[in-house]
This record gives sequence, C-alpha cells and structure tokens, in this order.
Amino acid sequence: MEPKLVERLEAAVARLEALAAGGGVSSRGLPDIGSDMSSDPSIVAFNDLMDQYAAKVSDAAEKIGGQVLDVTKLLLEAFSVQKQLLMEIKHTQKPDMAGLAKFLEPLNEVIMIVTAKAEQRGSEFFNHFKSAAESLSALAWIAYTGKDCGMSMPIAHVEESWQAAEFYTNKVLVEYKTKDPNHVEWAKALKELYLPGLRDYVKSHYPLGPVWNASGKVSAAPSKAPPPSAPGPPAAPCPPPASHFSSESSKPSSSQPKQGMSAIFQEINSGNVTTGLRKVTDDMKSKNRTDRSGVVTTIEKKPRSSPATTAPKVGPPKLELQMGRKWAVENQIGIKNLVIDDCDAKQSVYVFGCKDSVLQIQGKVNNITLDKCSKMGVVFKDVVAAFEIVNCNVIEAQCQGIAPTISVDNTSGAQLYLSKDSLEASITTAKSIDINVLVPGADSNSDWVEHPLPQQYIHVYKNGQFETSPVSHSGA
Repeated sequence: MEPKLVERLEAAVARLEALAAGGGVSSRGLPDIGSDMSSDPSIVAFNDLMDQYAAKVSDAAEKIGGQVLDVTKLLLEAFSVQKQLLMEIKHTQKPDMAGLAKFLEPLNEVIMIVTAKAEQRGSEFFNHFKSAAESLSALAWIAYTGKDCGMSMPIAHVEESWQAAEFYTNKVLVEYKTKDPNHVEWAKALKELYLPGLRDYVKSHYPLGPVWNASGKVSAAPSKAPPPSAPGPPAAPCPPPASHFSSESSKPSSSQPKQGMSAIFQEINSGNVTTGLRKVTDDMKSKNRTDRSGVVTTIEKKPRSSPATTAPKVGPPKLELQMGRKWAVENQIGIKNLVIDDCDAKQSVYVFGCKDSVLQIQGKVNNITLDKCSKMGVVFKDVVAAFEIVNCNVIEAQCQGIAPTISVDNTSGAQLYLSKDSLEASITTAKSIDINVLVPGADSNSDWVEHPLPQQYIHVYKNGQFETSPVSHSGA
C-alpha cells in the first residue's frame, strides 16, 4: 500500500475514535447544527435508519473485526456525514455547481478513502471492500439537482448503485456460506441498509432530491484543510457538465461581440452606415459598359440534372464512457475489433449507427441497446436488465452468460446465439422478420440447433375473445 494512502487511512481511523469519544462529526469540518433540527421529521427518520439498519451492519462487523470492521466504520461515517449535510441543507440556499462540489467535499473524501482501500486486490477481504465502496456511491443522490445534472432520479440512483455493489456481496455470500456465518450476516445487513433502508428513506423524504432553503444562508466551503501528506480534495460525487464551468458562459453578455441582426442594428445606430462601401465610377455603370448590349439573344437551355440523393450525415466515430454511466459506441464502420473491457454492472452500452463491425463486451453490464445498425456483430457476457435490438438490419448477437430479457423491435434479420445459462431468457419481438435463435446442442460436440421465431399469426374469434397462434406451414 502506498505510504500516502496508509497515512490517510490512519487519519480516518483517528477521526473515528474522536467521533466515538465526542459524539459528533464536527472534526470533519462540518458546521455544528443546533438541537433545533433534532425534531425535524427527515432527521428523525434518518436516525431511525441508522438505528434499524446501520446498527446491524456494525454488529456483524464487530463479530468479524479486523479490516472488515475498519471499512465498516468508514462506511457508517459516510452516513453520519450525509446526515450533517442534510441538516445543513435546511439552512442553506441552493449553490451553483462549483459551490455544490465544495459543499459535498466532506462526504466525497470519506467515499474516496473507502474506494482507495477497495483497490487493494491482494487482500482476502477484497469483496468486502468493493461492496462497501460500490454501495457508497448511493449516497451521491444528495447531489441531484434536476433532470439535466446527468444523474438518475434519487430513488433510481440508490437502486442502480446497489446493483453494482450486490455483485460483490453475492461473492461474499458464496465464499462464506459454509465457512463463517458472520460474513453472511454482514453482507445481508449491508443490503438491508440500502434496500429497503436508504431507498425508502429517500422515497419518503427526498424523491426529487434535497430541498434547499431559498431564504437561508449562502453555502460556504468547509473550514477544514486536507492533511499535509494527502493530495488536494477530490471532486464532488456528481461532477457537473464541463459546459457549466466554461469561461465563455461566465462572461457577461455585454462583454461579448454581438452577432446576427443585433450587430446590424448596432452599426446602423452608430451612424457609420456607409463606412467601407466602394464608390461606383462611370465605367462601372451599366449604360457605359461595352461588354453588354440591349439585344436579347436566344440561348439553348440545358436540361438541369437532378441532384444526387444526399447521403445522410454520419457523425464522428465514438467509443467512450459518458458520465461514468453509459458506453457510447457510435458510427463505427468496418471495425472488427471493438472491445469494451473496463465495465461494471451499473453501466449501460448504447450502440448507434454502426455498420459491418464487431463489438465485444467483456464484463457484466446493466443494459445493451443496438439502434440503427446493420451487419453488426455483438458478443457479450452478462446483462442485468435486457439486451435490445431496435431499427436494425442483419444482426448477429451471442450471449455467453445470462440475459434475462431480449427484445427485438422493427428489425430485419437477426441471429441470436444463446448460452446454456441464458436459455430461460424472455424474448420479445415486434415488427420484425427473419429472427432465428440458435441454442447449444445436447452435448459439447453437437452443432447449434436453430429455431426460427414466427412472424405470421392467425387470429381466431372464439368464446367471446380472439385466440392467436403462429402460422404453421406443412410441406408436400
């Protein structure tokens, strides 16, 4: 472990000991809110959340001890910091994006310490560390400022964050199922802390995000300074789009040059209307030009050729992770080696406008969508929600793991290769033709077995309702 990380973790443990002794979190640089907030319904509910769910996680960690107890204390400290921030929000005006980043620094620092601890792959408790680190991203719901902030709604954000953490808690459950029931108890208690604990709390009190005080004080940066050995404080959990911080948008409109009709009217009003105009001399007048005559001649008119069909505009090719949530694969043409390998279960993959290309997704993701692609091949492992094909032509897709739902809409030609683990997938088709599903044979040496999905149906009115069945063709 790096020396700086060790010092930061030791500092965090020291603060926790001070917290246990003093009963508050003012050592983290947060303002000390008076007792007038203790009766606020949302704060009372948060205390109930800690008593009912956080206490179970703490008790299970005490039984395990060691590094699991240390990371659990950090996790619960993050919840305590969030409580203090919620109390402060009730006395504070809504800040701008830069002010929000400063306001959330105390919470983000704890989350970053846990995240750094989770990077220690050599530890036997790696899955515990990752469970805690991934789950703490759920606390970033407090940074939700509206539909344009790049985040899901608070309730959905909590649920999505837990999906990523559950991947690692499931590993804890499998590993310690027959070895140590205390670890199983810890993993189950951690899940209950978020689902239903935190989710129901947010649903009841902050479904649309934190409620700021319009008549409150202006948010100020926390008064603490980072430890000498540590780098500067990291960014807030919900970084705003870069456009919000662009220097151009921050300039007053009066300092920027006017454009369009505004510029024209400004020049007219200035009185310098004729400035820059060329003087017309006698030889430039039409009556004095020798290259023109008053005789009208007949010129054979050439037929106009119809312009060629304008090709649709194709944007630049992309393969990038946007906002830490969505992989965008766009306008890739003739590329056979597209690979996404650094992905997790809370991210989605959106493939748009690709042609004659092959994409491999080497990891578990939440959702995969193919839109307006042709002659495209996709190989993926596991999806949490669904694999979707929309408005496509000639698609080949192979699932090597699990896909609970597969949807094909308005598509002509699709070959779906299912693994043995994905044979129970629910396949939905609409306005699509030539859809074939191939499944493994009886043994490893057998060929794939192809099953064409019906695209024609018979609807018969019987017993007061229509009965629908696929059309079956009988050969001679």
